[in-house]
Amino acid sequence: MPFTSSRRSLELPAYGMTDRQGDVKPLAIAVGIATVGRPGLLRETLSELRKQTRQPACVIIGYSTDNDIAGVTTDSDSSTYVRAPLGLTRQRNAILKAAEGFDIVVFFDDDFFPAPNYLEVVERAFLSNKCYQIVTGTLLADGIRGEGIAPSAARLLIENDPGASNPLHTAEVYNGYGCNLAVRLTTLFQYRIFFDEELPLYGWLEDVDFSRRVAHTGKIVRVEGARGVHLGTKSGRTSGIRLGYSQIANPIYMLRRGTFSRTRALEQMMRNVVSNLSRAPFPEPNIDRVGRLRGNLIAISDLIGGRSHPKRILDLA
Repeated sequence: MPFTSSRRSLELPAYGMTDRQGDVKPLAIAVGIATVGRPGLLRETLSELRKQTRQPACVIIGYSTDNDIAGVTTDSDSSTYVRAPLGLTRQRNAILKAAEGFDIVVFFDDDFFPAPNYLEVVERAFLSNKCYQIVTGTLLADGIRGEGIAPSAARLLIENDPGASNPLHTAEVYNGYGCNLAVRLTTLFQYRIFFDEELPLYGWLEDVDFSRRVAHTGKIVRVEGARGVHLGTKSGRTSGIRLGYSQIANPIYMLRRGTFSRTRALEQMMRNVVSNLSRAPFPEPNIDRVGRLRGNLIAISDLIGGRSHPKRILDLA
């Protein structure tokens, strides 16, 4: 996959954790952020990253056009920028290729604000158990389920959070949540596991598909102490009709390739159709329920006609 990069400042920073054993080698951690059309929000997220108690060795920004990072890059910016074709899975794969050689890559959405000790806790989790292949954090709030959360409100939630009583407490989960998903890179390159580029644009459920292909190599866990807020900002996301089509076509595609069980696929599709149908008459602000429902119906028609495929959204408005 073609991409361009500009790599700067890749030295591993000093280890900042107070409970480190003398013989434990710190991990080389890269943060990867795929972004599209939200440079102002990206600047705010990068500002939050600078508050981390454990700084990453590198921040890799995956973008598609110059407008995605307009006004973000400065002379003092030490991030690496990789250009890739539009689409979350394509941009994340470009980030993965740029991150080869690091131990861990932590994927953040460009609208995810991590608590200051997020990377510190994630590193401790990976060091504590070599079976952990994907570590995902605990959300204080998720704006994707509503109107979205303002940056100022997200910062307040993080500031007022008392933190976890047992930061390294983990629970095994079916998949990592794409807005904050950390992966052990040696495993990915050993098994050649990348994000599926057949899931285009917003890549609906790409985190589930990716996680289930990693699952056979080890454990997927959610760690209590790695906390943050997903703003769920609505700008820059795919259209209602395209998302509605993906809500049906993507689970079917994943079911056929074995990364989604029949029960989960049916539950996912039914939940989305029922939600769109019931809320279409009185939709929430900033959510195109009518468009999503229309996309659902087109996808169902395509499924009956044998034409269903995730990439069909590229033909829809």
